[in-house]
Amino acid sequence: MTLFVTGATGLVGTRLLPRLVAAGIDVRALVRAGRTLPEGVAPVHGDILEPDSLVGALEGVTDVLHMAAVLRTPDAETIRRVNVEGTRTLLDAVRAQAPGARFLLASTSLVYGQGRTRPAREDDPTTAEAPYPATKLLAEALVRESGLNWSVLRFGFVYGEGDGHLESLPGLAASWKMHPAQAHSLVHHRDIAGAVRLALTGAMDGRTVNLVDEAPVTTYEAATLVGAEYPPSAEPLEDPWNGRTDGGLLRSLGYVARVPTVHGAVREGLL
Repeated sequence: MTLFVTGATGLVGTRLLPRLVAAGIDVRALVRAGRTLPEGVAPVHGDILEPDSLVGALEGVTDVLHMAAVLRTPDAETIRRVNVEGTRTLLDAVRAQAPGARFLLASTSLVYGQGRTRPAREDDPTTAEAPYPATKLLAEALVRESGLNWSVLRFGFVYGEGDGHLESLPGLAASWKMHPAQAHSLVHHRDIAGAVRLALTGAMDGRTVNLVDEAPVTTYEAATLVGAEYPPSAEPLEDPWNGRTDGGLLRSLGYVARVPTVHGAVREGLL
């Protein structure tokens, strides 16, 4: 197996790639000049917005994991260019150089709309207005229509291993005026690695799969876990199911969570 990865130097990639290398996978990663990669990862210098830099980069590749994305920036056009046009450019390169490759797209559980009476499932309607999830939906559509062997992995709120992401949640929630009882479905880096390895076996081919743990937490709980304060509220929570994502499909495919809950992660020192 030769796996081509984008987003290798990001929050997820820096923790995922060493695990893939340790599993014996031949990993090749797209990276800009001057950036470093984990030991054992072969660099391919280029940019998903520059088609010429991808010429020859995917020859011999059997699988592609596309994680490169722009998330938190006020520049909606940059988000669109990277998340949509970057995906289009990469898909064109894969079709030209490795048409038999499996293509895994890292997406987000933020694509689900509100108004449900249960956690969001993969076949639920998706209605995203914010630039990041909206562009991820467009990228998902490109992947499904690509003619390649595809899988879409919708990540929950990623955390763990010193990434600082969970610690940032109270501040982000406050900036969004989020209710303290608002729920969040999480996923630890260990389980992203486990789920990606399962996807590379073909278990998720042609599927969209939520990658989330087994117990959502509220904004207030998350703040408490990381030693932060969050203001309480006596106002009712308008949509108690918003932010809760169903991970049942992942479990039905045989996946057993390494870190089932964030409370367990705290006990085991995995934050």
